[in-house]
Amino acid sequence: MNADGFAAGGARVGRVLDALLAMQRQSWEQGVASQAALDLGRDDLAFLMAESAVARQTPDGRLGGPDDNAVNGAACGEAALRAGFADAARRQLEFLLREAPRRPDGTICHVLGSSQVWADTVYMVVPFLALSGELDEAVRQVHGHREQLCRDGLYSAIAPDRPARWGGGNGWVVAGIARAIRLAPALGSTDLPGHAREVLDACLALRRDDGLFHDVLDDATTFRETNAAQMFAYAALTGVADGWLPDAYADAGRELLAAATGEVDGRGLVQNACGTPSFDRPGTSPEAQAFHLLATVAAERLGAHP
Repeated sequence: MNADGFAAGGARVGRVLDALLAMQRQSWEQGVASQAALDLGRDDLAFLMAESAVARQTPDGRLGGPDDNAVNGAACGEAALRAGFADAARRQLEFLLREAPRRPDGTICHVLGSSQVWADTVYMVVPFLALSGELDEAVRQVHGHREQLCRDGLYSAIAPDRPARWGGGNGWVVAGIARAIRLAPALGSTDLPGHAREVLDACLALRRDDGLFHDVLDDATTFRETNAAQMFAYAALTGVADGWLPDAYADAGRELLAAATGEVDGRGLVQNACGTPSFDRPGTSPEAQAFHLLATVAAERLGAHP
């Protein structure tokens, strides 16, 4: 499927994709962009993105280029596998399983040389582990991150240094679980669907009247933010389409996507997202562009179901 294949909004989808392709991208941004390309049916673009990530693979196996992060390159792993870069994907997997820094309980740390646990890591590693057949490790990572970060259904951004319940961090968690279950349906028989629903419910309870969220979900003094709504929309719509969320979540997903669509400008930029490169103020980002596409495809996919 490409932009012209959508029942509605094809021109908008094309503009959002064009804007995404024009943006500079770091390793995880390359990964989520390639996933959007895959879901759009643009295997040609996904191949080119994967090829670039492989060209920048570090000697230790991390895709997408050297930085201080242990996990971000794994977001490129799905496209690398789909594009036939099996050896590069194997090296990325081996890094996660054998070399990535971990807490004593086995939870992977986000940053090299640090014991920090980030909510973001769930999206970066769990879908790739699932696609690679490492289902026990995928579940283990969700459980470890849940233990370190989740209280009352909401995730803190970083343990121990950033306890704020960041909308983007919670979005990474529910979207990562949703994508993992889609890639490995056997995970639907674990406790991951129930946990994703628990987090999604806690987040949805904090929606603003305009359908979006504050950057820190439970702090009304933080700025109004767009991308969390797209991430929650993707998780809700994917969960209904894949049968692990009740049908009622489809309406919530469509409402969230509609609210975010109101923030897309005439150039296809998703405005008022947590903005790159510092992600501490409203702006634009490759991940917001990609999640607009991912959520839109999820809505279209759901529309094909009874």
